[in-house]
Order: sequence, then structure tokens, then C-alpha cells
Amino acid sequence: MIDQATIDRILDAAQIVDVVSEFVTLRRRGVNYIGLCPFHNEKTPSFSVSPSKGLCKCFSCGKGGNVVHFIMEHEQLSYYEALKWLANKYHIEVKERELTDEEKQAHSLRESLFVVNQFASEYFQDILYNHIDGQRIGMTYLRSRGFRDDIIKKFQLGYSTDSHDALARTAKQKGYQEEFLVKTGLCYRKDDGSLRDRFWGRVIFPVHTLSGKVVAFGGRVLSAATKNVQMKYVNSPESEIYHKSRELYGIYFAKQEIVRQDRCFLVEGYTDVISMHQSGIENVVASSGTALTPDQIRLIHRFTNNITVLYDGDGAGIKASIRGIDMLLEEGMNVKVCLLPDGDDPDSFARKHNATDYQAYINEHEVDFIRFKTNLLMEEAGKDPIKRASLISSIVKSISVIPDAIVRSVYTRECSQLLQMEEKVLIEAVAKLMEQAQENKFKENQRKQQQALRAQQVSQEKTESPAIPASPTEKQESPVPQENPTTSPTTSTDAQPEAPATTATASADEYLSYIPLEGNEQKVFYQREQALIRMLIRYGEKVMCYLENENGEEQPLTVIECISSSLKEDELQFHSALDRRILKEAETHLQEPGFVAERYFLSHPDADISKLAAEMVSDRYQLSKYHSKGQKIITDEERLYELVPRLLIDFKISIVEEDMKHTLQALNNPDIYNDPQKCQEIMKHYQDLQKIQIPMLQKAGARVVLPPSL
Repeated sequence: MIDQATIDRILDAAQIVDVVSEFVTLRRRGVNYIGLCPFHNEKTPSFSVSPSKGLCKCFSCGKGGNVVHFIMEHEQLSYYEALKWLANKYHIEVKERELTDEEKQAHSLRESLFVVNQFASEYFQDILYNHIDGQRIGMTYLRSRGFRDDIIKKFQLGYSTDSHDALARTAKQKGYQEEFLVKTGLCYRKDDGSLRDRFWGRVIFPVHTLSGKVVAFGGRVLSAATKNVQMKYVNSPESEIYHKSRELYGIYFAKQEIVRQDRCFLVEGYTDVISMHQSGIENVVASSGTALTPDQIRLIHRFTNNITVLYDGDGAGIKASIRGIDMLLEEGMNVKVCLLPDGDDPDSFARKHNATDYQAYINEHEVDFIRFKTNLLMEEAGKDPIKRASLISSIVKSISVIPDAIVRSVYTRECSQLLQMEEKVLIEAVAKLMEQAQENKFKENQRKQQQALRAQQVSQEKTESPAIPASPTEKQESPVPQENPTTSPTTSTDAQPEAPATTATASADEYLSYIPLEGNEQKVFYQREQALIRMLIRYGEKVMCYLENENGEEQPLTVIECISSSLKEDELQFHSALDRRILKEAETHLQEPGFVAERYFLSHPDADISKLAAEMVSDRYQLSKYHSKGQKIITDEERLYELVPRLLIDFKISIVEEDMKHTLQALNNPDIYNDPQKCQEIMKHYQDLQKIQIPMLQKAGARVVLPPSL
């Protein structure tokens, strides 16, 4: 890990304009700079760079942040990789803190495996270029497929000779341990204990991670070089560094183009990717012949929402397209399908056409998944009513997994027109499937909660150490029912509120509520919570006002202290776990000398926190010198003493009102409704919220009619 002192040196040295100008042509506009956004195609500049704040922001696509975020997004690097990139640019020596023994062991193992893989990649390339069999067999095969030398070099293709232990012998001669050769899957042990190469007599396709490291290999058999070999392709087995379900072939070479084009082509095999790159289409990845997995889809989703599935025009390709569609839709992807002419795959089609013709064919023949699935299955169903009903059910099921309500509605309407059915019937069918899915999710979540609780009880019984009850102060800080993030699922606004387990003990960092965790971004309380977080990040360490203590002395009150004490006063917390973490860390570091909230959170190692901080300190508009000349502009910093208290009271009122609403809705849950004890607990909680709400409204100046019980 990089120590904080080194991180501070890097951030101090890195100039946002200097770094961004390496990738974007900037021109001055007032005190800032502006240019074309590198993350999406645009003709009118909307990418703004502020040298005074050290931030950049595209006001079209929304991407930006500080200099580290820019490098992370543009180069697709992790936080620490981006820091090292900047350190290298400014010639800063990176000092990393000493890892623990366990961290060292895990890190050492992973690094050793990557080192061995890198050696193997270079070994295979050397054989391809410098060995007689590599030239005669491997290179001849690759050129017969139409691959240019520059493409072969780009994808680091290689060759392995017919010798069954050539790689193993060479690796041991160079000092590489047998243990790592086996763990990477490059070699395996025979019954007699000797090492044997996995990839002998094959053309080698290295698989790269998102950052460009060689993580695995694929080997294609050559009929001229091998005899009695049954498997056409051999792939690296699962290892400490390689998980087939999480990797996509070609993602390292395609990531920037995917972002630029805002589109990704998905194909099946290695040669499909390479051929399309050679034809000029670089935003393409392959699932490496395996069924598409949710992890692979999420990897694509990091760069774009739009995906076009390219498969062979044969029956197998068509069925493969259908199987992957529902998973893509479930992840919120915009899916189109393009089937190539029968007899062609993406590889052969790319060899016959240039990039322009290839792109034109795709644009002309790609269809939306609804039309594709409907047309395909209607041909199979014919006039058989049973098959037609099965077809409709299949399409409705695909629509029901789409998370966005507007997209679901559009697809339902289009499906109604294509199938000549009443839209109302399809809407009811979709709603029924969604309700069933939510119910299954709820049951699965309850089962996981019960398992976790039983596991906790068993663990406590084994250790014979009773659970330590929470202190009174901890209980006071969390008056509303608590939610365990490790066991409680993410609930959408459409889902019925579920009651969290009341028997589980919540830690100090947990905050449970009947309000769903997600889907509230447009709610009033969430917007007001974000306004407070903005004040905290921008002005957290600033003195808001002075208060007299018991001795009559004036004590400064900072924004952080004001927000923290005010929330504790009314026994409330922020709803978002990320916001609670920001407040907690601000409280912890406030007394440190030289602490500046804005700088601390902008340089935070957690990417979610640092990106949120960048969003909070960014201003889209700025008064020109003409409009500000001769006028006294009162800034937010100058009126913190009145702004922060007002934001606090508005937030408190809105969060209490929202919690009261969802508390009553929780009574609709059959498990709670049929349990008198739980009903009583919820009603008591509702009355407690009422007691909290009334003084808040009075403080805000609202007219309050007290209930008879109060």
C-alpha cells in the first residue's frame, strides 16, 4: 500500500491541466479550460477543467473528478495504479507501507503467478518468431488466417512446440519454481511426479486482465502439428488469479474504444476478436466460448450500456444469443442482436469485409431483442396455439427482468403490437412475474438472514463468549430499526418494504431503517442529505459560529461538529452508508492539525468517496467578472451560521416523514401483520417518530396540531 505522505506528494505535484492536456486539447475560457470530452463523442466542448480546484468535469456525460479520477477513468486503472502512473510522470518515488504477513503472502503468491505467466507469454512469443517450428507451423497458420504481423504482435500471440515438457524445462533452468508452474495451469504433474506442459503443439492466445497483465492462456491445436489430440482448444484452469467467469478476451485492447464509441460488440472466440480488430473494429470482446456470466456483463457495463451480440448464423449461434439476452437485460443493458450470413462467423466475415462495410452491415441488420426473439420464435411456433402461448410467456419473462420501469413499458407496448395482443394482458403478466421474483428474493433473503443468525449463534456457543450488549449511547444513536448490509438485500421502490431481523445485533457502523436503501435518489430527504454532505465536504473544518460554554468562554463550532451533534440530538443518522462513513471519518480527523475536509475526501483511497467529493465541490456555473464587478457576492461560506442549521432542520423533517411512511407500509408485510408483537413494536416506533417530528416542525416554524395522546 502507498503511504499517505507519498499520496500527498503525488497530489501536490500533479497539475490537472498538465495531465488532462496530454489527452485533450484544451483552451482557456475565463479562469477555467474547456475541451472535447475524451469519454464520449461530442462536437461541442463540454469538458471543463478547473486549475484552481484541481478538478475536471464533463457536463454532458457527467464523468470527471480530480487528477487521479481522470487517469482512472481514461486509462481504466485502479486507484493505486493511477497514483503510480502520476508518480512515474512526475518522477516521484513511491513508498509503500509494509504489509502484514498474511497480506504479504497473498500478494507474493499473486505476483509470483503473474510473473510466471509473463515469462510464459514471452517464451511462447520467442518460439513463434525465433524457433524453426514456430516459423514453419505457428506463423504459417496465423498468416493463413489472414492475420498481419502487427496484429500478431499486438495480441502477443505465440506458439508451443511438440515437446511435452519444453516450457517446464526452460522455466526451471531460469529459476522459476515448479509450484507456480502448476498453480498457473501452465504445467501439470503426471502420476510419476514429473511435469508436463499443458499447451504443447498449439498456437497460444494470451488472456489479459483489464490492466494488461497476462492472466491465462488459450491454445489451439494444429492438425499438422499434433496427432491423436481430441480437444481443439485447451484453456488455463481456474487459479488464484484467473476466474474464467470474470474475464473477457480482448477487454484490455477494447476498453478505450468501447468508451469512445459507447458500444460493445460481443463475439464468441479469440480469432473473432483479432479479425475484427484487424478490420478496424476495436470495441469488441469475446466470452471465450463459455456461456456469458453476470460478472462478465458487469465488466462490460463499466464502460457502456449498449451491447450488440454478434454470433454465427447457424442454429447454435442463435440459441446462444437467446440464452444470454435475459442476463444482459437484467443488468440494465441495451441489447441488440446481429446474426451474420449463414456460413459466416465474425472471423470469416471480417476477413471478407473492411471496417466500413462491416459496420454498415451491422447497422443495417442489427435488431432489437424483442423483434429478434419474436421473429425467431414465431417461425418455430407457426400456427400452433400452444407454442405461441409459450413464445409469449418467454418474451414476457425477458421483459420482466428489465430494471428500468420506462424501458419495460416501451418494450411491453412494442411487444403488444408485434404479437397483436392487448397491452393490458401483457402488463398484468409482467407485473405478476415481477411480483413473483420479488417474493422469491424476499424469501431468499430471509433464508440468508436465518443462516447468518444460526452461524453467529453456533460461533458464539463454540467460543462460549456471550454477546456484549450495545451501550445505551449506541442504542440512542440508532432509534429506528436497523438494517444489516451484509444480509439485507437492496430493495427497489417497487418492492414491498420488508422488516429487518429484530434479533440481530447492529454494530455502531450499521443503520437500519424501513426506508429502502436504493431508489430514493429523487426523494426529498435524500436530496437534503446530499446538501448536508456537500457542506461537510466543502466547509467541514470551517468555524460556523462561536458558542459559550459553562464558564462563559466562547468555543468555536465547526460545520462537522454542528452536523454531528445536531443529528445525535434527535437520534438520527444519514440514510446512506457512504454518507455515514464520510461523517464518521470527518469527526475522527477533525482534531488533526492541518485537516481540510475537501482535500481529505478528494484524495480518499476509496474511489466512491473521492468521486462523490469531486461531485460535491464541482460548480457547473460561475459568475463572470462583468456580473460580479462592483457587487458584493455573499458566498455560502460567509453564511454557514444560517445555512447549515436550515439544511439540518429540513433534512430531519423529511427523513422522519419518509421513515414514518415506510414504517406504516411495513405493516402490509404478512409476516408482520400476523405477528401481534411485531405490530406493536412497529406502532411504538411510529409513535416515537411522532414525538421526534413535532418539536422539529415547531422549530421550523410550522403550525402543529398535537395528537390527543401527546
